[in-house]
Amino acid sequence: MLRIAGLTLAAALVLGVATAGYAYWRLDHNIKGVDIDSALGDDRPAHAMLAPSPSASTAAAAPLPAGSLNILVLGSDSRSGTADKELGGGDSSGARSDTAMVVHLDAGRTRATVVSIPRDTLVTRPSCPLPGGGSTAVAYGSMFNSAFSVGGPVCAVKTAESITGVRMDHFVEIDFSGFARLVDALGGVDVTTAQDIDDDKSHLHLAAGPHHLDGKQALALARTRHGIGDGSDLGRIGLQQLLVKALLERMSGTNLLTDPARLYTVADAATKSLTTDTGLDSLTELTELGKSLRGLDADRVRTVMMPVVTAPSDPNRVIAKEPDAGNLWAALR
Repeated sequence: MLRIAGLTLAAALVLGVATAGYAYWRLDHNIKGVDIDSALGDDRPAHAMLAPSPSASTAAAAPLPAGSLNILVLGSDSRSGTADKELGGGDSSGARSDTAMVVHLDAGRTRATVVSIPRDTLVTRPSCPLPGGGSTAVAYGSMFNSAFSVGGPVCAVKTAESITGVRMDHFVEIDFSGFARLVDALGGVDVTTAQDIDDDKSHLHLAAGPHHLDGKQALALARTRHGIGDGSDLGRIGLQQLLVKALLERMSGTNLLTDPARLYTVADAATKSLTTDTGLDSLTELTELGKSLRGLDADRVRTVMMPVVTAPSDPNRVIAKEPDAGNLWAALR
């Protein structure tokens, strides 16, 4: 998703001056932004020490950012709109962060660690400011994904920082129906499932082995949990991490620059599905980030899950396993 943003400027240039103006305007206006920094103020973990940017090779070439970054990525699954229901969503209303990942980019931007936080993790949800004024109450023993439901991106970021001690330099929300459109724009993704998946709730039925998935099937794979393992969210996380790598591999193996019309379609699908913090809510900012990730390939992305154990209070919930979880987050600061 972020690497695609680095290609959108090239798309605008290839499409020609007159068309490029409209293309750039449309892609730029697709992106929705939330001012998280102003809402949260200074009561947050410190920024990581930034590595110096490499020197420009020429006076005209500005150096790309090279410091480490932590980005909270949420998959938002409202399932309330027509598009979501057509893609296998349920009847519930309201957006939910069914997927939560902290993406840590190492200094140099050539390696990344993606840490999934189970949505069923019980946490202390801090008091969060609300857009219309006032704030939410502190909630003890609350599911992690409730932060997004009650306080939106601001509360999701504050809760993530509270339980990890890691500063979230950026926030990216990816709409699940938009994710399906992106997969279709890329021509699908290739995955290999280790076991049969038979889940009537997500409408996904796959035999173990290799598969080429379209957008609807990929979204079903991201949602499924009843047809694998013990039916908990932990099994679903493994499938979501499989999809992350498959998407990176598809982007790396597709030369979109030779097909500007398709490149624009991919960029349009990607930007339509995004809500970001105000540090990334323009095409220029996303392009800069995407270009800084040009050395990041799928085989340099490590996917892990925050260590958890069954919650003593509820066998259907989990809590962070210490000291393992604390050690993991300390390594990303």
